[in-house]
Amino acid sequence: MNNKPKRRILPHVILMAYVLSVLYPLWFVVVSSMKNNTEMFNDPWGLPPSWNLTNYASVLSNSLVIHNFMNSMFIGLIATVTTILLSTAIAYALTRMKFKSLNRIVYGLLLLSLLIPPASLLIPLYTMIQELGLYNTYFALIIPYAAFGIPLTVFVVSAFLKSIPLELEEAGVMDGLTTYGILLRVIIPLTMPTLVTVFILNFINNWNEYIMASLFLSSQELRTMPVAVVAFADKFNMNYGALTASIAISIFPVILMYAFFQKSIIEGVTAGSVKG
Repeated sequence: MNNKPKRRILPHVILMAYVLSVLYPLWFVVVSSMKNNTEMFNDPWGLPPSWNLTNYASVLSNSLVIHNFMNSMFIGLIATVTTILLSTAIAYALTRMKFKSLNRIVYGLLLLSLLIPPASLLIPLYTMIQELGLYNTYFALIIPYAAFGIPLTVFVVSAFLKSIPLELEEAGVMDGLTTYGILLRVIIPLTMPTLVTVFILNFINNWNEYIMASLFLSSQELRTMPVAVVAFADKFNMNYGALTASIAISIFPVILMYAFFQKSIIEGVTAGSVKG
């Protein structure tokens, strides 16, 4: 009897410790962005003597940083939308159009692609992008980002499509809808929670990606935000306050997405777990 309260408290303690371990780095970045170098060296873990936005102002006054921010937003959105559109069409074909041998081959190729680390493909990707004349263009990142996001997105969307009753599509056929009409008017609205989830996951991966962005883009005007943050640290001779301010700005879109779409994320994660 005496052990029951402890058993109830222990999971909450573990969960609270986990939450604090996740939130503390974010808190440290925000607090550090309010300090100058002297304050950082004297008391790196403490609160700033005064809360001011001087570092944010110095970062945002650099028009190149804003341009890099917009580059990340543009590349991330275009690549993610491309991934969602292609993956939804592929998932619909695999779950609804019965080509047994072809379906097995496509599923096998998608599964195999999940086992290949993107870093192992950097050299052939670099060569291909050079030969296609895409080096130092937006497409040098948009195409690989979209391609690497397709396999997992197809599996997630396929799992949900299998739970949608075929009667809904048959009713659409009776109303005169074509295959594309069923996909646009029936399937996509029903799969919206799942699509929002995979959209956010793909966008975050694209937004945070650094290696390909640093290899395939050489122009400062085309740099994405992760590359710009590293260059920002070198340019300003390790101004830690300005550096952490730029990091805080770079993670702001991700936090904003989770804040607005957390309900859709939860629905998308659980979607397809129950059939019928």
